[in-house]
Amino acid sequence: MTAAASHPHFIALYSNHHSWLHRWLWAKLGNAHDADDLAQDTFTRILGRSDLAALSEPRAYLTTVAKGVLVNWYQRQSLERAYLEALAALPEPTAVSPEQRLLVLETLHEIDAMLDALPSKVKQAFLMSQLDGMGYADIALHLGLSLITIKRYMKQAFLQCLLVMESCA
Repeated sequence: MTAAASHPHFIALYSNHHSWLHRWLWAKLGNAHDADDLAQDTFTRILGRSDLAALSEPRAYLTTVAKGVLVNWYQRQSLERAYLEALAALPEPTAVSPEQRLLVLETLHEIDAMLDALPSKVKQAFLMSQLDGMGYADIALHLGLSLITIKRYMKQAFLQCLLVMESCA
């Protein structure tokens, strides 16, 4: 057990509220298995927090954290569904193996996590450029920002891409 997990406030929070959080997630998802995973993910997110002793409303706090975990989970599910639908639309000879599919899904999750790490305006500008094929001037006009701001946003996004690529190498 890690030092953070043996902290008495974390243990008390987990012991007193895990089953409640699991039931709350189960009601949202209708699936006990996913509720198990997301409850664990919620507690994993707060594992190293030092301010757990000061929580006056632990269930409200857990609900807030769990909603963030739930949103991320829904985004991943949506991404996987879109990929599988696109894959199903491919002609049979070009269908990929299960190993290739796993690699593509892992890559999509990494890209999604990289994009989520960007501020929303930076992410929006990057996606407009890369997915919609818009030029920087058009993006600036569309977002009501200066061209230099869009160039800074794109530099930030490309640097984030580079960091992700270096960590995968």
